[in-house]
Amino acid sequence: MQTWDEVAHVQPLAGKIITNSIKKNRMSHAYLLQGGRGTGKEAIALLIAKGLFCENPQGVEPCLRCSACKRIESGNHPDVHWLEPEGQSIKIDQIRHLQKEFTYSGLESEQKVYVIKGADTLTANAANRILKFLEEPSRQTTAIMLTENSQAILPTIRSRCQVIDLKPLDPGSLKQRLQEEGMAKQQAVFMSAWTNNLDEALALNNNEWFATAKKLVVQLTEVLIQNPNDVYLFLHNHWVGHFKEKDEQEQGLDLLLLAFKDMLYYHIGEESQQVFFPPGEELVEKAAMTFSREQLVEVLNAVLLAKRKIKQNVHPTLVMEQLVLQIQG
Repeated sequence: MQTWDEVAHVQPLAGKIITNSIKKNRMSHAYLLQGGRGTGKEAIALLIAKGLFCENPQGVEPCLRCSACKRIESGNHPDVHWLEPEGQSIKIDQIRHLQKEFTYSGLESEQKVYVIKGADTLTANAANRILKFLEEPSRQTTAIMLTENSQAILPTIRSRCQVIDLKPLDPGSLKQRLQEEGMAKQQAVFMSAWTNNLDEALALNNNEWFATAKKLVVQLTEVLIQNPNDVYLFLHNHWVGHFKEKDEQEQGLDLLLLAFKDMLYYHIGEESQQVFFPPGEELVEKAAMTFSREQLVEVLNAVLLAKRKIKQNVHPTLVMEQLVLQIQG
């Protein structure tokens, strides 16, 4: 989403609230954008920042062509600061550094913007420090906080922000738009189940790492069904080396979750609901002969447990070894 007009099609209520504020020159000093993955939080944050710095705005729309718009898009504007978790959380030292930056005058104007990604991961000390920042708003300072888990945000922080709720996209509409962009039907079905974000879906469709990740999930499924004695060798020779970072490990488990959901759909006669494998896939039929319906439910629960362990920093290789052991029963 590059313009407010595009936002209006995807997030009509959010777009209307913010553009009305722009028209009336009543932008809030702090926003809390809350919504699931792919609902457009970062795109809206970028648009708000561009609108505040754009040199040639066209009504409510930033021009997207001036130096300020281009540098904000690339993450290189000196007066727009992005903050995201270091490890599992946003720590008080990060907030101290941010506040120190804001004691200096803006390099190009008095306007400053800070965007906090994963605001729900603020430690207690960091949250209290950012609260003091919000309690003393400057006309030239705009805070934009992004979260998928609004319940983890301190009520005192929420009360000082304009809260913008972002709704999940309709998978059917996204699937249609992806096919209009030239994506194959089955891939569009998968991508609309994977993400609610059109740009992310199009980018992942051409992402070599992600394509390999999907292949590895298929291969792991084949090994579990056809050569279960080789599963640990497969993990150490192929899986572990590809899924190195924590977010990659979580994505691998999310893909595995979709694959096993398809097997359950086949079992209950809902093949049309499959998203990872196309209907009629031979591997799904073999899986249905290997796993009972009850076993598949247990596998899905085991994958969800593995995701929680990854978030808790349990060693990923150990997590996967335990998972395949549970899958094998």
